[in-house]
Amino acid sequence: MQYIFPLLAVMSWAGNTVITKLSSGSIEPTEIGFYRWVWAALLLTPFVLRQTLRSWPLIRPNLLKIGIMGTLGMAMFQSLMYFAAQYTTAANIGIVQALIPAISLVLAVWVLQQRLSAAAVIGAATAFIGVLVVVSNGDVASLLAQGINRGDALMVLAVLSYALYSTLLKHWLVPIPALQMLYLQMLVAIVVQLPLFLLQPKTGLNAENLPLVLYACVAASIVAPLAWMHGVRLMGPSRISIFFNLMPILSLFVAALTLGERIESYHWL
Repeated sequence: MQYIFPLLAVMSWAGNTVITKLSSGSIEPTEIGFYRWVWAALLLTPFVLRQTLRSWPLIRPNLLKIGIMGTLGMAMFQSLMYFAAQYTTAANIGIVQALIPAISLVLAVWVLQQRLSAAAVIGAATAFIGVLVVVSNGDVASLLAQGINRGDALMVLAVLSYALYSTLLKHWLVPIPALQMLYLQMLVAIVVQLPLFLLQPKTGLNAENLPLVLYACVAASIVAPLAWMHGVRLMGPSRISIFFNLMPILSLFVAALTLGERIESYHWL
């Protein structure tokens, strides 16, 4: 029963890679990124606002930390994904995210002073090589001559942002309940993205893109994080982290089934 929660979270996030790709042709990246967090925050407000206000004595001395984490994990990570979707496939969006645990391991050594086991080093190296194979379309040597495409490069920046966010989350250990922390980071994302939202051209909400915004708002921004947090309480952070490795695999098959993207030999590798 406890496995249901991390599986639900990972499946929701995998589905979000497809939603991210679909959004590239129907709504501006700045729009879906902004609407996603505004609506998610509005949905959570009736349930979280009162407790959050009561926690203000704990929140006030940690405002800078919350602001940095909200910018990295909510605003930058998601916005870069939406911009990347204009230039790369949903399969690549999902698979490049396999770098998050590997980069987090490296940052854990630097920031948290953790020691890595041989198995962790081998795992991180394998993930890195795997992502190189995917972004080079199976021809790693071509990266030296042509470089990485714009979409995959933006996804690498996105995973760097999220890996740093995850590391700081462990390093700072802000003494605020997880749901309140999620809510506060949503508010940070709204504030950070507001100027770009106001300045950039807008498509507007319509029958085509509204379901995409709703999925991003409800499934990816509320259901998945809550299911993941509940899974952490039941299983512990170390055991549940393994489930994150399913996300690139699920993303690949979901993209093939829903978008018709081909699963190439280098994807299988």
